[in-house]
Amino acid sequence: MSCSNSVPDQVDEPIQLNLPLLLHPSNARPKSSILNELRRFRISLKWCALDHSSWTGKSISCLTFIVLTIIVPILISLFIEPPSSSSIKGPISFNKLVQLPESGLAAIAFLTLSHFFQQYSLQHLLFLDALGEDSLFVRRGYTRELDKAFRFLAIILLPSLFVELAHKIIFFTTVRISIPHIPSGVPLNAIAFVLVLASWIYRTGVFLLVCVLFRLTCELQILRFEGFQKLLEGCGSDAGVIFREHVRIRKQLSVTSHRYRFFIIGCLLTITVSQFGALLIVLASKSNKTFFNSGDLIVCSAVQLSGFLLCLLGAARITHRAQRMVSVATRWHMLITCATINFHPNSSSDQWRGIIQGAYAPDHHHTLLSEETDSDLSQTLITVSSQDLSSFQTSWQALVSYLQHNSGGITVFGFTLDRGLLHTLFAFEFSLVMWIMSKVVVLS
Repeated sequence: MSCSNSVPDQVDEPIQLNLPLLLHPSNARPKSSILNELRRFRISLKWCALDHSSWTGKSISCLTFIVLTIIVPILISLFIEPPSSSSIKGPISFNKLVQLPESGLAAIAFLTLSHFFQQYSLQHLLFLDALGEDSLFVRRGYTRELDKAFRFLAIILLPSLFVELAHKIIFFTTVRISIPHIPSGVPLNAIAFVLVLASWIYRTGVFLLVCVLFRLTCELQILRFEGFQKLLEGCGSDAGVIFREHVRIRKQLSVTSHRYRFFIIGCLLTITVSQFGALLIVLASKSNKTFFNSGDLIVCSAVQLSGFLLCLLGAARITHRAQRMVSVATRWHMLITCATINFHPNSSSDQWRGIIQGAYAPDHHHTLLSEETDSDLSQTLITVSSQDLSSFQTSWQALVSYLQHNSGGITVFGFTLDRGLLHTLFAFEFSLVMWIMSKVVVLS
């Protein structure tokens, strides 16, 4: 089977097998850029005390985690005394409500990263070791997505850091720290300020780092699906090549789902319990709510929801991209089938030729879709050997059937993370909010 298209060929040339990937002229620059981005990731991990490449790094990482995630929050919660004129001298301080969920999410993220780095390298974790099997389009997109990952981290972390910094300055210039046998004063408050801020940066950074890694993995797999779509719409690709490529991508999606499932479930439970528990306590409290006594609660909620939504939206995107491949394959199979019905013999050779012209004419509604949804199929010439016509149609029918039954993306214990599940989660969370509001009204 062969075909020609009026638009430029969208299928990348295969990689020469007799040259290493790094030495291939067309691949050297993207590969170098990817290595530079990975080097930035490793530097970030070292600065966050998350380097597990040696026993020394592991020891420093565990010690930092214990001090900044467990010891510092406990000490600050025990020895901080509010001023006598403050409204938070009652039994509950809203700022103390965030310590447990922040440490819990940091612990889940730290254990996830520790498990990753014990079994995988950073290249293996992001499936960069399989980059040689991808097209040049996918390899170039990898560099762009790796750079965008740092932007996601900065967009969430930096605004939260500025708000948290302003709150801590106001907070520690007002409260008094009382530790037995240690005189209280400005030096002690300054030391506590530095430790609390370092603890917040560490816990928030570790949680957001895993969220960004998961989102980055999803975006890189979306690039592979875009390359798969180009392969699917390439007329020179047979069903066997397309099938093997889809099996490879499906295996990577399955591995990604297995790696992050406990992180997603743990974050969902922790965030749900902490958010609704805090909502119930805050609404039931009679004390005044100010930036002084509720600033941590606001920042914590914003960071938790932003990081978790980053994961859910990334999973939903790749899931729907995987499901859309069924539509693309079905459309192509229909176009080819319609073309073969009107095949006419070629007088010069033992071949049948069919032209797909006008079979797909985008109307006004199709033009409103995104640019990436459809390619120009209005002028496609297909040439199929008469002996291979039956097997060609049978292989494409089998491929479409396979894609229809293997269209899932990211899953968590069998549940596909798509927009339908996001709607269900939203309805469940909204029902809990309404239930809490009704309880508060009854109690008040």
